[in-house]
Amino acid sequence: MRITATAPAKINLTLDILSRRPDGYHQVDMLMQSVSLYETVSVTADPEDSSENPEIIITCDKEGVPCDSSNIAHKAAVKFFEYTGISYGKVQIDIHKEIPFGAGLAGGSADGAAVIVILNRLYDARLSEEELCSIGEKVGADVPFCIVGGTKRATGTGTTLKKLPKLPKCHIVLCKPEISISTSEAYALADKRTGARFSYTDLCVNALYSGSIRNVSDYLHNDFEEVLSLDVINSIKSVMLKNKARGAAMSGSGSAVFGLFISESKALKCADALKAEYDDVYVVVPTKEGCVITDISYNE
Repeated sequence: MRITATAPAKINLTLDILSRRPDGYHQVDMLMQSVSLYETVSVTADPEDSSENPEIIITCDKEGVPCDSSNIAHKAAVKFFEYTGISYGKVQIDIHKEIPFGAGLAGGSADGAAVIVILNRLYDARLSEEELCSIGEKVGADVPFCIVGGTKRATGTGTTLKKLPKLPKCHIVLCKPEISISTSEAYALADKRTGARFSYTDLCVNALYSGSIRNVSDYLHNDFEEVLSLDVINSIKSVMLKNKARGAAMSGSGSAVFGLFISESKALKCADALKAEYDDVYVVVPTKEGCVITDISYNE
């Protein structure tokens, strides 16, 4: 049996780092949005096979992506089987990557989310969305969001999700420069900050309730962007704003930058301008959902 699903990238409209917890994780407050750039993941397995030598095999069509137990998709499968207690044999996971990695767009987390959703269907586990997210939380902080998608406020370590009104209609330009950023190093820099913290997420959530993309755009913010202070990020934002983006910010720990546009034509013009210098440029729209199963096929 082979099941295929898509899982969307995410952007952080806001990312406030509140504090470092005793366990080393961080308390955050974020406004997250899924967008129409997707990973496609297929899982092939025989649900009746419970071999004494279970095996999880990963393939990926993108060079440089690890296809061993360090891959988030592999970790997601392991955590699913641990949670459910289901015995399994050979599980083949094939990943078609569209989301650039090292971008702060949750490409790896999207893969993990897709695996959990697919295995739930493939093995007829009938887990609730809450249970799927609970498994995802053990894999990575962004995995629960990638499972559910839409527009959510994420608190705690980023895994406590609150549904919000959908982001008003807009077009979003994504641009990832060649550099990639270490999340752990970015958090280390954030930990060195002093002084009071300001909640941009509160302001952006209030703006979201206004139903105006202009209002939302006024409060885009990312603490990582401030502490990293990278010239290339500022350069990309400058191009976006010169091309009539209502607002622009870095996503996650970077290095992808997004700009919000009211006009599709202006978004496309901005993308063309960025493509003169950067390879990974996309024009997307907000989505209302996370992982979706797109195909189920049975072995003859």
